[in-house]
Amino acid sequence: MSRLRSTRSELIGATIAAVAVILFSTLLLAHNPRIFWNDDYEISVLPVFADMARAWNHGEFPLLSPFSWVCGNLAGEFQYGVFSIFINALIVCIWKLPLTFSQQAAAVSIAHLAVLSAGAFMLARGRQLSTPLSIFVALVGSLNGWIICWGASDWFGALGAFTWLPWAWWAAERAVNPMRSSWRFLWPAPFIYLLITGGFPYTVLMLGLVLAWLALRTMFQARAIDNVSPTRTRPNGSARSVNRPYLNRPARIWPLCVGVILGLGLAAPAWLALLDYVHGSARQSLDPSAHWQWLIPWNAWPGLVLPSWTVNWSNFSSKMEPHRAAELACGMVAPAALLLGLVVNSRAVLKKIGWELALLLVVFILAMLPTAGVFRWSFRWLPLFHLVLALCAAEALAAFPQKRRRIAAFLLLLLMLLLMLVGIIAKTGGEHLFPLAWIFFGLALIWLGIESFGFQFASDWSPPAITFVALLVTYFCIPPNGGVPKYNLAQSLLESQPLDPQRLYFSVYPPPETLYRMEAKLAPIGQTVRLGSTSMWAGLRFVNGYSPIRPAGVARELASAIHGEADPNLAEWLLQHQANEDGLLQRIGIDGIVVAKEFNFAPQPASEWQLVTENDEGRVFHRQGEPLPVVRSVNFFGKNSIARITDIAAGRNCLSVSLDVPAGEHPALIAFSRPFFPGYRARINGNNLAVFSERNLIPLVEVPPGMHGRMTLSYRPDWLIYGGVSAITSAMVWMVSAIFAFCALRRQRWRRK
Repeated sequence: MSRLRSTRSELIGATIAAVAVILFSTLLLAHNPRIFWNDDYEISVLPVFADMARAWNHGEFPLLSPFSWVCGNLAGEFQYGVFSIFINALIVCIWKLPLTFSQQAAAVSIAHLAVLSAGAFMLARGRQLSTPLSIFVALVGSLNGWIICWGASDWFGALGAFTWLPWAWWAAERAVNPMRSSWRFLWPAPFIYLLITGGFPYTVLMLGLVLAWLALRTMFQARAIDNVSPTRTRPNGSARSVNRPYLNRPARIWPLCVGVILGLGLAAPAWLALLDYVHGSARQSLDPSAHWQWLIPWNAWPGLVLPSWTVNWSNFSSKMEPHRAAELACGMVAPAALLLGLVVNSRAVLKKIGWELALLLVVFILAMLPTAGVFRWSFRWLPLFHLVLALCAAEALAAFPQKRRRIAAFLLLLLMLLLMLVGIIAKTGGEHLFPLAWIFFGLALIWLGIESFGFQFASDWSPPAITFVALLVTYFCIPPNGGVPKYNLAQSLLESQPLDPQRLYFSVYPPPETLYRMEAKLAPIGQTVRLGSTSMWAGLRFVNGYSPIRPAGVARELASAIHGEADPNLAEWLLQHQANEDGLLQRIGIDGIVVAKEFNFAPQPASEWQLVTENDEGRVFHRQGEPLPVVRSVNFFGKNSIARITDIAAGRNCLSVSLDVPAGEHPALIAFSRPFFPGYRARINGNNLAVFSERNLIPLVEVPPGMHGRMTLSYRPDWLIYGGVSAITSAMVWMVSAIFAFCALRRQRWRRK
């Protein structure tokens, strides 16, 4: 019964933590309705989510998208959480509601923030922290500056993955607890699966660090227990020591290892897709300067207490420019509490949370070091730093008597005064120093007053309350995500006008982050040029698309940038020399051109193109005649016959046509106007046909002469087959083990009765 009461109280506490975050987010929305909708969320994440919802409504799995070539492989892009059950279920539910773009983004982000808060609460409760302190950890872990300024409002993949890190950590600690049953390996698997499929490689790296740290801690703690040698009484009554072997040390972590393996197996399609997709992509050839961008400067850390603190950071352009430390916002209580613990009672604190402090130090250093490989921007370690900081601060507060808490509040008061003074003198306080500093100073005074009066209930709940108010005031005073562009995208983007859904468009526009942001163009934009992946909203077929990975193929041939724009010099050359009847654009099926008004060139020859629309954004050209079909019989190489094609059924991941190839010596060459990815398979009348490509642009299939029947082209890459088998096998093992664990628990309870 006591365990049931404990579980019930933990669930109630987790619900309170989630509701507190929902209330916090609602207040932010009331202050700024677009707070969760900026930059990548606008031209990348939300359009793709709309396309995923469309796929499920049509009964298709959103592996591929027919509405963008550069961003055509949604599974390979990884950041959209295609294989996450939670993300897909959430998208399907939210897109059933009559919400605007910004409201849809807010709903998705707030749902994840609530789950993140509940997970951080459970992690803290698993360490026997009180309910108020666990909610304090939940607030810092889910509402810190990096999560709000970047994860929840720009890079959704970071939030989608980090949501499950506290849950995975909590489950991993249960797995290494020897007091639990032998079935404890079941706990980490589902949360590791949800974290990996959430869509952010950096969070997978964070999980690896946490799991390695936890395994080392468990091994060393087991060694410490083993080193306490028991004694055995001799027959003559004297005692002798007994040396126990260290065999139980590896045994402590076997449930964790099994749980991690099962989690990796469940998420195999997601990470195998990423590994396959990133091969040969632009992500593998990053400019070395990218690894020195967005490092936390050593002199920026006062932002933990005063988020308006402004020093030079290296931004996306590798320029050192003044940047306020809003990413470091954590509600100001946590750093003061931990600092006091280390100063006043360092020996006791180190004994109690030495391992956590070591992890905090490692993440602290990583956030200031340059990155390597496909990873970049070290400030992405900050969510983990905030979570570990909150745990350490909560442990320190739990060990404080009433007098020490008063000292912590007084220390925070002194820190605020000192930072205000330094900020004014050194001009590092930033433009938002006031009234933010005065409000923080008032909150510190309130905390000191609460601790001085000695009311236990108020004292217990003052850390989460002060943190809640401090973070809310921070985002009211400092505009979150001020360093990234915001676009004015109207709901009319759901409509296809003035474009034709039957045509494949190539849009030529300047970099959106400079020329289309709201500071440059306040009026609604994008109806004609369709920035990034916004063509997915209306179901328009575009070559352009937002992709950080930019796989080999069309992204390379068109020199596509991350935000979907092609290199203007290359685009001009293509329109001048490759837009004719036998040019590259016609070969891959492009029969629509959009040219932004910033460029004065047009597709040539003029006799083959017709200007159909001209407005404030640009000009729209259509190739003369009917739209090109998505499947064509072609003679690109001068050695193929022309087959008769009828009854085209174009799906998202599969396409079928009826073919009739003339008898003779020459096979027919079938071209499919969709982006080529390794893994396409073709069959006709039960026979396999080879699928190849022209310059990795479009799939091509050669059909033998005299062949007729129904041909299918389906996307079935090896990573999907092997990953699917791994996921199904891992799911079956987990489910069977869960059934046995449930039966064992029932038998145990029956015996107790």
